[in-house]
Amino acid sequence: MINQTELINAALQRAKDKNLPYAGELTPREAFDLLTIDPATVLVDVRSLAELELVGRVPNSTHIQWAFYPGMLANAEFAEELTSQIDKDLSIVFMCRTGGRSHLAAVLAQQLGYRAFNMVEGFEGAANSLNQRTTVNGWKHAGLPWKN
Repeated sequence: MINQTELINAALQRAKDKNLPYAGELTPREAFDLLTIDPATVLVDVRSLAELELVGRVPNSTHIQWAFYPGMLANAEFAEELTSQIDKDLSIVFMCRTGGRSHLAAVLAQQLGYRAFNMVEGFEGAANSLNQRTTVNGWKHAGLPWKN
């Protein structure tokens, strides 16, 4: 059985070890497990709408774009959208393509008073030697639920 306390403690320890400015860091499997067992934790996908449409999305996640395609222009309304859509009593796991934008979103969310976690590896994960994604790590590679 999955132990919520162990998941949270591992995430908190990674944040402490890396001196991260948010609650914790989770692998995709840990994020899925936490989301499955804790109704007070939500997944916020910060990828662009184009990424969701072209690559896929996680069912039951909230989508708030960190930046807009093309050009990846910053979403100046991100904080406002986050606070209007997600209650501050909830913990948030942020996800993007590989973990970079979700790190930035977690930093901002923590500053806004949320308990924020970054999901390392992201939805697609790192690129292999042929610059292909979803073959090394990430949500899709782990075989976790997603849809087109």
